[in-house]
Amino acid sequence: MKMIFLGILWLPLSLFSQNTISVHVKNVDSSKGHIKVALYDSDETFLSFDRVLKAGSAPAHNGIVILQITDVPIGEYALAVFHDENGNGELDTNWLGIPKEKVAFSKAKMKMFGPPKYKECAFQVTSDYEINIDL
Repeated sequence: MKMIFLGILWLPLSLFSQNTISVHVKNVDSSKGHIKVALYDSDETFLSFDRVLKAGSAPAHNGIVILQITDVPIGEYALAVFHDENGNGELDTNWLGIPKEKVAFSKAKMKMFGPPKYKECAFQVTSDYEINIDL
């Protein structure tokens, strides 16, 4: 009887297990500022600064910068990354809205006329997940 009770308690916990996404940002060419990562879970929220699901930041250094986003439930997500080289906490753009700082996305690249769509960047998290992103 005790084992059945423990099994019933364990099932919901396993359904809502939390995972870690390890983001390996490659080709960082400066040790100035920070590497910033934003995690999104839908097309409606993708690239909205005020609707980021989770965010991470790490000091920049030449080569590869590794960030971890923890407590991520199973689901579909997309990442946006930028190198905040001047350390002002914002993605700097020119008067046309084109980024002046390097940006990258999970599974997709910047297009000639704007960023990729959520579905182009989306990936599935079913357990701890590791992703490489070229800056």
